Amino acid sequence: MQKLEQLGLKDYFLYPQINWNAKSSSIQTIARSINIGIDTLAFIDDQPFEREEVQFAHPGVLCIDAAEASTIVDWPEMKPRSITDESERRRHMYLSDIRRDQARQEFAGSNEEFLATLEMIFTIAPAQEEDLRRTEELTVRTHQLNTTGYTYTYEELNAFRQSPNHRLLVASLDDRYGTYGKIGVALMECLADVWTIKLLLMSCRVMSRGVGTVMMNYIMRAAAQAGVHLHAEFIPNDRNRMMFVTYKFAGFKEIECQGDLVILANDLSHIQPFPEYVTVHIEE
Repeated sequence: MQKLEQLGLKDYFLYPQINWNAKSSSIQTIARSINIGIDTLAFIDDQPFEREEVQFAHPGVLCIDAAEASTIVDWPEMKPRSITDESERRRHMYLSDIRRDQARQEFAGSNEEFLATLEMIFTIAPAQEEDLRRTEELTVRTHQLNTTGYTYTYEELNAFRQSPNHRLLVASLDDRYGTYGKIGVALMECLADVWTIKLLLMSCRVMSRGVGTVMMNYIMRAAAQAGVHLHAEFIPNDRNRMMFVTYKFAGFKEIECQGDLVILANDLSHIQPFPEYVTVHIEE
């Protein structure tokens, strides 16, 4: 680490694992620390044994011979369809996360008391055209905190944004350590007497920040003010049960099943207030 710091490279390494453990174990630790799917990682090593050990333990990891390192930036796997502002800032965002986690470890009070020290600002706004690439990215990248798993292209999202029968919302989060960027998306079909949440997702990066229900609570408030019924679609998979539990705790009840698609409804008789440790800004 001293050498990396001397070379000015230290900040390019997130959760460095420098030890004698199996490389597969270190990769698992990194994925868990970043809270990212292990199948999104690539592993570069000059030893065939090490690559085979990782490939055996984690078949989803892309294993690369170090001899090919100079060419990988040109590989299709390394070229996203688009690069959003969040993509460009992601390393800095992760570094901010590390500072937050260090502050949490040193904080002696309760979790809610610590969250209050972050001075979080949660902003909900209608999606603008410049938000659509990031919105598209979130539908593809977010799996755990995702109610349906629907993915939408830029063109589809732009059509929803302009549709009189839909509302496309994006959420962003900032705190005293910096910005998390755009971290949430909600898509609603808004008919005269019923609104249906077609998609609700939150980036896994904010899972521990206690803001997972803010957008849902906002939608419930808006539906109550509009005097409409509120439904939600949910498609279960092996990773998103937390979102189903979130719906249930918010008072949603199952009213219909269409294969894997579960339709839920909320009578809006009890809407939780926003958490006291976060300031919520609503932009119309």
